[in-house]
Amino acid sequence: MTADQENSGSCCTADGSCRSGTPADGGRETGITTVYRVTGMTCGYCEGAVSEEISALAGVTAVRAVAATGEVTVTSTAPLDEEAVRAAVDEAGYELAGTA
Repeated sequence: MTADQENSGSCCTADGSCRSGTPADGGRETGITTVYRVTGMTCGYCEGAVSEEISALAGVTAVRAVAATGEVTVTSTAPLDEEAVRAAVDEAGYELAGTA
């Protein structure tokens, strides 16, 4: 949880996006970035639930979910197995529609 999240009591940042963890490089996200389309997200809670489940996948270094667009941007150290991402999104209660 970031300091902003601890202070606000929310899983979301001030701009309404959810972020999981802090990149080891001090804020610059490096690695492979993939944007997924997720259906069913409508609010900050949804963003946090999806972010939390995807963040648990091995190799994931950052997640940014935006309910308004249905996009989830995932940065990882290696390519992710789409079925693993699908299972994580399903566990959160939403549906992976594919990559954006």
